[in-house]
Amino acid sequence: MSTYTHAEALQPRATYLYEKSNVINVSNRGRKMSAVIGATAFAAAKAIKQPFIKKLLQLTSGFMLYRAISGNCPVTAALQKNKTGDMHAPSINIRTSVLVNQSKETVYRFWKDIENLPVFMTHLKSVRVIDPKHSHWKIKTITGIPVVEWDAEILQNNINQLSWRSLPGSMIETAGKITFEDWGENSTQVDILITYRPPAGYIGTAVANLLKKPFEDIVKQDVENFKHYIEEGKLMTEVLLVDIK
Repeated sequence: MSTYTHAEALQPRATYLYEKSNVINVSNRGRKMSAVIGATAFAAAKAIKQPFIKKLLQLTSGFMLYRAISGNCPVTAALQKNKTGDMHAPSINIRTSVLVNQSKETVYRFWKDIENLPVFMTHLKSVRVIDPKHSHWKIKTITGIPVVEWDAEILQNNINQLSWRSLPGSMIETAGKITFEDWGENSTQVDILITYRPPAGYIGTAVANLLKKPFEDIVKQDVENFKHYIEEGKLMTEVLLVDIK
């Protein structure tokens, strides 16, 4: 399980092995050989009585089977890191602000009920509260594409700041932070940071570069939707579609 420091709280995080590896770095032949070695070590461990040898075989079996199933070798990743650099996809960090003609209490009260978010965040299909700290999120997708969903946890929830992050192992690694500041009479400055990281590796990096601008446009449109909704009770647009070709 991943652990988080205070400074890293809003950075999308994956599991320990994910963070310490380059993901797919074992050839098909290597994966087959790893499977054979892992299965052989597993069978041998069941037959061996000597505790030290048995434990060594069990560890070897677990490592080789992981290598075979995942296509990932953390040892290879560590040895190659200085040559190839970190293959993790860069995070997409979207920052935007909006001045809302409503009191800080009104704005915060709307945001803290996160089930309200799909009202103005048009790319969200639903947000369902599981308990006071956890929720389940779904994104709208094109017909025929599997639903993208994940569980998230609340990090801070007060009148000055609301923040959350996806749980380790989620389909999407994402986090968000919203801060609220009084700005004159009956106005509130809302500062928004949303961070997203696609799958790791060179493909993930390409995906990140491809999606950054469309994702920025969607978030900024959602923020404008929020401003109009909270001030006038209506949205500027029902749906924002972005074609990527």
